[in-house]
Amino acid sequence: MTSKLGIIGGGVMGEALISRLIAQRVYRPEEVIVSDPQTHRRSVLSQQYGVQVTGDNTLVARAQEVLLLAVKPQVFAKVAEELAEIVGAVKEGLEPLVISILAGVPLSRLQAAFPGWPVIRAMPNTPATVGAGITAIAGGKYVQSSHLEQARRILLSVGDVVEIDESLMDAVTGLSGSGPGYVAILIEALTDGGVYAGLPRAIATKLALQTVLGTALLLQESGIHPAELKDRVTSPGGTTIAGIAQLERMGMRSALIEAVKAAAMRAQELGS
Repeated sequence: MTSKLGIIGGGVMGEALISRLIAQRVYRPEEVIVSDPQTHRRSVLSQQYGVQVTGDNTLVARAQEVLLLAVKPQVFAKVAEELAEIVGAVKEGLEPLVISILAGVPLSRLQAAFPGWPVIRAMPNTPATVGAGITAIAGGKYVQSSHLEQARRILLSVGDVVEIDESLMDAVTGLSGSGPGYVAILIEALTDGGVYAGLPRAIATKLALQTVLGTALLLQESGIHPAELKDRVTSPGGTTIAGIAQLERMGMRSALIEAVKAAAMRAQELGS
């Protein structure tokens, strides 16, 4: 089997990338090979996207351009051991770019497993599965500008991309990596508030979802500061300022700040 893009791990995030890379014609199906230990997953990926599939990670490591690691961090050591012989046999100058989306696995471990290879560590988030995610990337020792552009080309298929220093990756994990969980709680709470105020749950859910989505799009497209938008909808003695005053009394702002800090600290612990 020959391929340009090899993906080790055909789970949720791996499939998200496959589906959008093929839909956007970044790669043709026959240029992609995916390994996964589960026969069912291999069958699904092959039938739905037309990609090559295998249960052998070493076949995927022979990809000509990019090797994407999309497995659970706990199995990285085993995968690296399986690939050691293949990695050592690649001629200098012919190494593919390695992109890892393994949470908590630092560049130092990745580069030790792929000595001399260009390695990029990436942290996407779950909205990537619907093409609305954001991914932070950090390049390793042998990464050139062309490698960063190549990574951007792949990861832009599932959302936006920002480049950071690896020292900030734990902060990214605490904010955008864990952030969808915080936003989900916010939407759930808004929905429950609507139900408490008398709305049917289906309508309350729709109102909450569209309010969060619409506000995010408004801020993104207008470029205004969130505080400015808040001021625009807060009239003297009105309903919004009454609600905001209650949020401040309950410490919502501090709670979110502390949530990001706690998640970032936990990410640091898991990566050490």
